[in-house]
Amino acid sequence: MNDCIFCKIAVKEAPAEIIFETDRIISFLDINPINYGHTLIIPKEHYKEFHQIPDDVSQELIIVISKVSKAILESLKPHGYNIFTNNGRFAGQAIMHCHFHIVPRFMNDGFKFRPHPKSYKQNEMQLYGNLIREKIKN
Repeated sequence: MNDCIFCKIAVKEAPAEIIFETDRIISFLDINPINYGHTLIIPKEHYKEFHQIPDDVSQELIIVISKVSKAILESLKPHGYNIFTNNGRFAGQAIMHCHFHIVPRFMNDGFKFRPHPKSYKQNEMQLYGNLIREKIKN
């Protein structure tokens, strides 16, 4: 049996406050929320990171993220919201099952999400653009 807590939630073997689900996607409240209403959206099938998810599942995932975001906006009336995912431990991923966060944001909520930006030197932007473009597969 898979020890992944999110896989257990997906098959209803672990408790969760489920918000919405389809055959392939499930969303539920985070048990350690940044703000109340903080929701996680996951594919029910286990994929460690976002790039591993098949296109049809990732499309459905985005549709569910949009639907749940609208519901959070209408019900909780936040001043804004963040949508993010962490991929890999170095990026802050704690549960190794791909998941997206929707975090309702409120004035003075204390959550900081602003890294210190870098600047490209001359021609570096084009260099990085070329490196990435070369690996894009249609």
